[in-house]
This record gives sequence, structure tokens and C-alpha cells, in this order.
Amino acid sequence: MPTSRPSPPTALAGAGPLRPTRARREDFPPIAKAYTRVSEVVRESGLLRRAPWFYASVAAVLVLALGGATTGFVLLGASWFQLLIAAALGIVFTQIAFLAHEAAHRQILSLGPANDRLARVLAGTIGMSYSWWDSKHSRHHSNPNRVGKDPDIEVDTISFLEEDAASARGLRRAITRRQGWLFFPLLTLEGLNLHYQSFKHLFGRGPVKGRWIELGIIAARFAVLLVPVFLLLPTGMAFAFVGVQLAVFGVYMGASFAPNHKGMPVIAHDAKLDFFTKQVRTSRNIRGGWWATWLMGGLNYQVEHHLFPSMARPHLAKARQIVREHCRTLGVPYTETSLWRSYAIVVAYLNRVGLAARDPFECPIAARYGR
Repeated sequence: MPTSRPSPPTALAGAGPLRPTRARREDFPPIAKAYTRVSEVVRESGLLRRAPWFYASVAAVLVLALGGATTGFVLLGASWFQLLIAAALGIVFTQIAFLAHEAAHRQILSLGPANDRLARVLAGTIGMSYSWWDSKHSRHHSNPNRVGKDPDIEVDTISFLEEDAASARGLRRAITRRQGWLFFPLLTLEGLNLHYQSFKHLFGRGPVKGRWIELGIIAARFAVLLVPVFLLLPTGMAFAFVGVQLAVFGVYMGASFAPNHKGMPVIAHDAKLDFFTKQVRTSRNIRGGWWATWLMGGLNYQVEHHLFPSMARPHLAKARQIVREHCRTLGVPYTETSLWRSYAIVVAYLNRVGLAARDPFECPIAARYGR
């Protein structure tokens, strides 16, 4: 089914020009009742019910995968083939992160506190602070791609806004100038960054709910992972093992979350938008059906996830049909593209933003071929 085309002047990446524009008030139709209507259809279709057997099956598969990786680690001994085990652990940890994300959105269990406890344990299992991530992610869901309110577009090593790119200095400026091409190589450090941000948050002076519980879980996690690695493997091989695990984890996490909003319209901080329009126009779906759902933990249905954050993963595909039809009726752009095309959009968008960090007097030909 073809993707709905965007209506100018706001261009949706993946269906038109790659450069997103600041969404203005006049770009969005007054459809205040849109979400109420579509949510009624979704609820009547039974798509907000829990899916306990699905998540029990996913959990069983991940437990078996961890058991298989542990068995392989013991049997291989001091062999460079251990790096394959490290890569497998990076994949398994990312899949656990998907479950932590779903538990945090209260998709798995019936009661909110039970979901919170499960999310805290799962996040700690991959070495991440649940309280840090939950605060950040909740703000993102409330205001996706909104300047000054969405932490996911705040300046970091990567600049997502031209004004941030223009203010970059030193090493960050050098990175920003080529940040599109450097995006995926930099993701190899994202796993390390998640651990760092988690410890920074947990050891900070501000109040942290469940601080000592999270520190205990994360400490136990690192002990269970690192002690056998450094006891049973030569030092160099042990460091390589940890490096590969972190790199695979970081790339897999980043490659799953990046296609969802990067390169989509950026909303001005003072724009007044209805919930339905705000969530749909800033989100991008990834085609692929069941394999994309398994690969990305349901994040391929980003539009539906933002509209119905507590919807269990197995119901997202059916909700997509309802939401697409609703968007077609209202004339609201619904963006969906392939996984590889989404990566191309992200790279092109980041490179375009990075232009703001370049010297305005620099000759592009001289910069390319040397002076």
C-alpha cells in the first residue's frame, strides 16, 4: 500500500525532500477529535489488551539464548571465536532492552507498579539505569522532535539542529561537519555512553527513585559478565570480548531507534498542536512486517507506538491499518519507508545539519582535494 504523500510546506523525510522544516501552526489542520475517534476504534477492536503468552515466549527465547551463549563461552575457552559469543550477547542485551522499553510503557503486565519493577530489573540487566532512561524517554514521548522539550534532539556528540551545529567548537565541530557519515561508527560507543550516563545519574546529587536497587542490579550484572571473562580469557582477548559486546549493543540499539524520528519535521517550541497530529507527523514507520518487528522490538511501528504507548507489540500491525486509514481520511501524512532508506535519510539529514558547522569561507573543492 503506498505511503501517503506529505502536504507542503512541511516535507516529511522518506516521502519527499530530505531536509525537515520547522513545523508552523498553519501547517497543521484543526483535528482535535482525531485521536479520540481513532482510539475508540482501536479499543473496540481489542488492540489494547495484554499479550502475556507472547511476552512469555519472548522471555523464554532470550533465556535460552543467554544459556546458549554461556555454554558456548565455557566450551570455547581461550579462543578468538569468543568474539562471536560477545556479538551474540550484544544482540541478546538489545532484545532485553526492547522488553525493558515495553515494560516501562506498561505493555507487558497488568499493573503499573509491576511493570515498573520489571523494567527496572531488565534495564539493570543490560547495565542501564531505569530511572534515568524513563525520565528522558517520557519527555520524548510527550514532545517528540519539539525544540527545547525533546531530549533526543538535544546537542550531544551529534547535533540534530542547525543552531547546535553552528555553535560546535573543537573536536565536536570536526565531528559535526561529517556527522552523517560518522553516525554509525559513533554508535559503536553508544553502549559505553549508556553505561556512563546511567552511573552519572545514579551517583548524582539529585533524588533518584530506587537508586540503591538499581546500583545493586547493575553491579551484579557487571560482576556476572566481567569476572568470568577476565578470569577465563587472556587479558587482551578479554578486552576485545567486552569491546565487541559493547560495539554490537551500541550499534544495534542506535540502528533500531534512529530511524523513528531523525529527519522528520522539527516542531517549534511554542507551536500549539493536537496530540494526533504531533505524534503522527514526527514519527516514521519501517516496512518489513514480522521480521522488522522482531528485529526492532516493535519500534518499526513508531507511529502506532507513539499514539498508543501501552499497546502490546503483537497488536501494532493491526493498529497500523486503522491509523493509516484514519490519516488518509483526514489528509494527515503517514510516513513509512524501508529500513535502508530510513538510514539513508538519517545520514543525509545529519550531514545537512552538519553544514552549519563548516567554515563559510571554506572552498569545498579545496577541502576535498587539499590545498
